[in-house]
Amino acid sequence: MDGSDPLNYSFAMSSLGYIILTLCAIGLSWWALQQVRLDLFVKNPKSAQVKVLQIFLSIALGYEVSRFLIDYFNWSALLKGLF
Repeated sequence: MDGSDPLNYSFAMSSLGYIILTLCAIGLSWWALQQVRLDLFVKNPKSAQVKVLQIFLSIALGYEVSRFLIDYFNWSALLKGLF
């Protein structure tokens, strides 16, 4: 297989779109989490551990948002079969 199969190309393009969507959602969640006052919940708000926590929270939140959007797009595409 040389990669010229239209089905493989379609899967590759959708995978690339999913990756881009996930990275955008993670970036957006990072931006949104900058407004959360974590200093109310942690001992040392300036520590590297809090930054790592922010990164993990933004990855988890961004992944869940992108997963929802991807599922929504896939479900919407499946609805074409009803009509």
